[in-house]
Amino acid sequence: MSNSADAGSGAVQSVDRALTILMLLAERGEMGVTEISQGLGVHKSTAFRLVATLERHDIVSQTEDRGKYRLGVGVLRLAGATRVRLDLVQESRPVTTALAAEVGETVNIVVLSGHEALYLDQVAGPSALQMHMWAGQRVPLHATSNGKVLLAFAANGTSLLHDPLPRFTDHTISTVNQLDIELDLVRQKGYATAVDELEQGLTAVAAPIYGIDGHVVASVSASGPSFRLPADRLPRVAELVRAAATGISRRLGWHGVELASLGSAP
Repeated sequence: MSNSADAGSGAVQSVDRALTILMLLAERGEMGVTEISQGLGVHKSTAFRLVATLERHDIVSQTEDRGKYRLGVGVLRLAGATRVRLDLVQESRPVTTALAAEVGETVNIVVLSGHEALYLDQVAGPSALQMHMWAGQRVPLHATSNGKVLLAFAANGTSLLHDPLPRFTDHTISTVNQLDIELDLVRQKGYATAVDELEQGLTAVAAPIYGIDGHVVASVSASGPSFRLPADRLPRVAELVRAAATGISRRLGWHGVELASLGSAP
């Protein structure tokens, strides 16, 4: 077996052991290194290295007597992020279902995830005969209406991106300067469009969703074939998408005060 294969196997084993530590602590509350090593069936020094790594990331923490470990605040942050996404999907579904029925096209809920847009949920409209499944997919920010919305209201904005921007069609924005101009328009209009930019023949309109603190936490979009969403129809679709975004924001506890920057990505 090669050295790289050995290293890969060791890394997987370390991950497995780290997860086992978390499950042991979840079950027992507090444990010392000796107890953890016994639970893992490894030498005490190995258990200590694993626990020390988890502690550096706040996944575990030491108790006041410094002799035992328990789950740390990092676990709460991870759980909180998951809860935010679950709440977002749950609270948006009645609104996105109604929007999909009215527009007749596919409706998506999307969040910022690193340097990409992550599709969380999707509702198909009656016109979507052969629906592309977007939920769970990550797509480029600069080539989608959702991505433009998330970038327009992000604290770090286009600093997430670097020239040259990847081109997917002849209509894809290919420079950060061009994108900055587009994002200014998004902030002015309150919505973004993408016509034949990610895929030839695909048009989408997106608007920002605000959280309880007034930061943009996600976007909602309606998308479909460009021939069903021609230029003269986009203003009406944008109006409906913006109304849906407001409705979802209200369900999340937003009271109408908009802040300029995007909060931590869920």
